[in-house]
Amino acid sequence: MQYGYLLIAVALEVSGTVLLPLSQNFTRPVPTLSLIGCYAASFYCLTFALNTLPIAVVYATWSGLGIFLITLFGYLVFEQALDWRAILGLLLIVAGVVLVNSFAPHK
Repeated sequence: MQYGYLLIAVALEVSGTVLLPLSQNFTRPVPTLSLIGCYAASFYCLTFALNTLPIAVVYATWSGLGIFLITLFGYLVFEQALDWRAILGLLLIVAGVVLVNSFAPHK
């Protein structure tokens, strides 16, 4: 269940980050309050993941998958360009997250 909390935390963090440009520098109340709620809920879920998973695994997964998904949303939703170096970097991030999770000791 700890990885479930971690994946929920990633989804909430990504949702909050996607809402950042929609908040227009925190001038639009609904996106601003929504992104604050997403970030707060993300950290709350992270605390449950940290009950049994090492902090290095939690943070590497949270930040790595977050970067990957934010970049994917940027490409698909905001039509931002990705060159081959960015794609290679994203693949390396995913590989790093897999390695960290595969070989890290669990409590």
